[in-house]
Amino acid sequence: MTVKIAISGAAEFVRIEAAALLALASRLDGPMHPAFLRAATLLEDCGQRRARVVVTGMGKSGLIAQKIAATLSSTGTPALFLHPAEALHGDLGILTHGDVVIALSTSGETEELLRLVAVVKRLQNKLISFCGDMDSTLTQASDESLDCSVAEEACPLGLAPTASTTVMLALGDALAMEVSRRKGFRVEDFAALHPGGGLGRRLARVRDLMHSGDAIPRVNLDTPMRDVIYEMSRKGLGMTTVVENGQLRGLISDGDLRRLIEREAGLALKRTASEVMNPAPRTIGGDAFAAAALSTLEEHKITSLVVVGPDSAVEGVLHLHSLWGTELI
Repeated sequence: MTVKIAISGAAEFVRIEAAALLALASRLDGPMHPAFLRAATLLEDCGQRRARVVVTGMGKSGLIAQKIAATLSSTGTPALFLHPAEALHGDLGILTHGDVVIALSTSGETEELLRLVAVVKRLQNKLISFCGDMDSTLTQASDESLDCSVAEEACPLGLAPTASTTVMLALGDALAMEVSRRKGFRVEDFAALHPGGGLGRRLARVRDLMHSGDAIPRVNLDTPMRDVIYEMSRKGLGMTTVVENGQLRGLISDGDLRRLIEREAGLALKRTASEVMNPAPRTIGGDAFAAAALSTLEEHKITSLVVVGPDSAVEGVLHLHSLWGTELI
């Protein structure tokens, strides 16, 4: 019985937070929509002026503010977190003319935050607030204030910020995504800002993973098969490109060799590369994502792609082994 009560209570806590999010969505569809769009415009203009977004809040709101700043930065809007209390003890130098400040407070009466807001207004920085009380001092001081009120907190005591901070987090995400959409933020831009970790590996470019320079197996059109086999063995990729003046003319794989020997036995070594090669191998550009390369390899059941540039110039070879450790396979 105890377990059932606990499970029921946990589900109810989540329902309270979900209801708060649905109420936020209704406000965004309705009366709060113009203010949201104006706030997004302030952030968009800030980025165009190469100014920054400074997000601030105390306590749990401060933790949410840190996440919002991180989300803005990772989606193309330079942002940082400023602790209100630390700002009043020397960190105000972070603020520069033209920055936009986003202040988070459920009550809108947080003492440290209001003292910081007074400085922000003196500096003539634009102020956006996320607030649970639209009649609060913070709301009245803001250029744009977005309603983060909730009917109730999920906390059984009604004290710990729970539903209110969830709403702030969702609103921050919505604002960041709107600004990102307006800027035309692309997958390529996201990849450039996430070079490390799992995201970085998933968004790696082909040119970052390919074999290049002397590691590229390559022979000429008239190279005898004995030398073709030597080049393939020496480079260890199970294939070789066939080139003419640096341009791709074909590819010879281990499978091509096996079929040649099965078909012609003792005559195989008398052939040249041009007589054995596949004249239309699969290729890919160096700027393509590793995920796209893997998709091509799997679709055509091959292990290598030749990376080509303008005029079919051979720039590298991407082998299936190069994708190991990228969290794609």
